[in-house]
Amino acid sequence: MRLTLVLCAACGAALAYYSGITFLLVAFGFVVVSLMRTLAYAPIRLRSRYGFRVARVYVIAFAIGLSIGLAAANVARGVKPRLGLSISNNIVGLQGMLRDDPRAFMQGGGMASVALKRVSGAGGLSASASGSVQVFFPATTIPRVKGFGRGAEVYIEGAFQPAKDEAREQTFRAYAVHVIRNAPALERLRTSVRIWLTERFSGFEWGGLAAALLLGVKDELATSLAVAYQDAGCSHILALSGMHLAIIAALIAFVLKRPLGIRPAALACSALILLYVYLVGNLPSLNRAAIMYLLGTLMLLATLPKQGASLLGMSFLIQLILQPEAAHTLSFILSYLALAGIFFISELIYALIRGLLPDFVAKPLAASLGAFIATAAVVAACFGVLRPIGVIAGLVLVPLTTAFMLAAILFLAVSNVAPLLSLLYNALVALSTLAARAPALPATPLPVLLVSTLLVALCVFLYYRQLNTLMTTIRHIQESGLTPQRRAD
Repeated sequence: MRLTLVLCAACGAALAYYSGITFLLVAFGFVVVSLMRTLAYAPIRLRSRYGFRVARVYVIAFAIGLSIGLAAANVARGVKPRLGLSISNNIVGLQGMLRDDPRAFMQGGGMASVALKRVSGAGGLSASASGSVQVFFPATTIPRVKGFGRGAEVYIEGAFQPAKDEAREQTFRAYAVHVIRNAPALERLRTSVRIWLTERFSGFEWGGLAAALLLGVKDELATSLAVAYQDAGCSHILALSGMHLAIIAALIAFVLKRPLGIRPAALACSALILLYVYLVGNLPSLNRAAIMYLLGTLMLLATLPKQGASLLGMSFLIQLILQPEAAHTLSFILSYLALAGIFFISELIYALIRGLLPDFVAKPLAASLGAFIATAAVVAACFGVLRPIGVIAGLVLVPLTTAFMLAAILFLAVSNVAPLLSLLYNALVALSTLAARAPALPATPLPVLLVSTLLVALCVFLYYRQLNTLMTTIRHIQESGLTPQRRAD
C-alpha cells in the first residue's frame, strides 16, 4: 500500500472531518508507516522530482487535507436547521424548497428534505429560518408532492415529532402541503422524465426492481425482495453506486466507440453520465462513482496514468468540498470504505488465492472479501450483525442483476424482452431468498475492527512471505549457473 500525495491529503481531510479517535489512529498509522517506507526506498527520486525534502511535501499535503476537512465540517454544521422559533412555541408550518425527490415507503407515506426559509408558530408568530429538515408526508400527499418536483417552494402545515434519541434530528410531520412557487423549467422536465420512466415499468412484477436499479426509486420495490437482499448481505446491490454506473457507462461506450472514436466517445459518455446523475438525483454513492469516472476520463484524455487509489482519494476530496453534509451519511461512508477495501485489501487476497481458483472466480471473490473486511466494523456499529453469506451470494447476484439491468434498459425500446425480465426477476428472488436463510452473526464494532485488522495483517504477512519465496527461488536459479535456455524453462 503506497501513499501518494492525494491519499495523504484525503487522510488529513477524513481525520479533520470525522475527528474521531478511530480515524486519528488509522490516519496516523497509515501516514507514518507509508512515509517511513517512502523515505527508506525512494528518497532520491522524490527529492529530484519535488525539489525539497519528501517529508515536507507529505506534511504539506496532509495539512491541506486537514484544512479541507475542517472547512467541510464547518459547512456541514451550517446545514443543520436554525428555526428562529423554539419548538416549544408550537411550530405549525414550514416554508421552504424541496431539496430532493420524496421517497415513498411501502407502509405508506414518505420523506423528503426541505431547505427552510420561514417557520410559523401558534398565534401568528413567524420567523426566518435556515438549514434543512426532514419532513414526513402522509400517503395522501405523496402523489402531489412528487408532481411538484425537486426545487418547488412549498408551505407545509404540520408539527414536529418528538425524537426518540437526542442525537437524532427531529422530523416534521406534514398534515397538508401547498405550492407557493413551481419548480424551475429544467427541474419540471426532469420530474416528467422520471415519472414517465417509472410508469413505463409499472404494471410488471419486476417493475419495482427495474426502477430501483435504474433510477434509485424504491417506491414500488417489493418489501419481501428488499428484505431478502438485506438478509443475504447484498443490500448494496440495490443502492445505485459504481456497479450500476459502470454498466451504463459500458453500454454507452459500446454504442459510441466505433462511430466516434475513443476520445470523442469518452467525452460524449461523460456528458451522458452527468445527465444520468442529474436525472437520478442526489445519491452520495452514485456521485462518488460519477466523480471517479470523470476523473478517469480526464486522465485518459490527458494521457496520464490512472491509479485507482489516487482516484479514490481525489474523489473523496472533491465530494467533501461539493457535498460536505453528505459525508455523514451511511451510504457515503460505506461506499468509500468498500472501494478502499477493493483497492488495498483485495489485491493482497487475489495474490494469495491466484492459481487456487479460476480467475473469473478468484477476482470477484477477492473484491467481495476486500469490501466486506473494510466495511465490517461500520456495518457492525450500525446494524449489530454481520452477514458473511453476502461474500458468496454476491458472486451470483451481481452478474444476474447486471443482466437484469441491461434487459430493463433494452425494455425501454423493445417491449418484447418482458418475458426475459420476468425470468431474471424470478431467479433473483429465488437466489436472494435462499441466501437470506443463512444465519447472521451478532457483532460489535471494536472486536470486528480488531479481527479485520488482524486479517489484513495476516494477508500482508503471507503475501510478503510468498514474494520472498519467489525472489529466493529466482536468486538460486541465477546463481546455479544454468544455461539461458534452462533458466527460461
